[in-house]
Amino acid sequence: MRKRKETELKGHSSGCRMDFPSPPEELPRWALEEAKRWQRKDEFDVLVMAEEISGRSLEVRYAPLPDGMWGFHVCRTSRGAIFINSSLPPLWRHFTLFYEVYHIINHPKGQAFFERTLQPLSRFEQEADSFAWAAVWPEWIDGDYRDW
Repeated sequence: MRKRKETELKGHSSGCRMDFPSPPEELPRWALEEAKRWQRKDEFDVLVMAEEISGRSLEVRYAPLPDGMWGFHVCRTSRGAIFINSSLPPLWRHFTLFYEVYHIINHPKGQAFFERTLQPLSRFEQEADSFAWAAVWPEWIDGDYRDW
């Protein structure tokens, strides 16, 4: 079980608090393999890759979201938008981008579909979490955002 660290965000006047997870002790092999081509990509390149795979035109929007909400995505026909909490530090914004991209690519029918099937939602959330960790792993290890 991962430890979580609650941190008050620097420069956030409302006293917003976020719960940041510690890294997993081990990442699944599939996640490490799948994430290799996504690692060290900036937002633009991530979106280009995700658009090619999903067949959707995607955009990222940063907005203040409720405490504890990191992000979400909305897709309609050939378009999609990923909303990321603007209060998140850069590493966690990047993590959230990968998390939502994974859902868009691998769970295109969304949560409502899975709630009506025998697939446990937690499995899909764990997959997205593992992929996001694997994608940001080099940034985490190298401490790219340690000053944030």
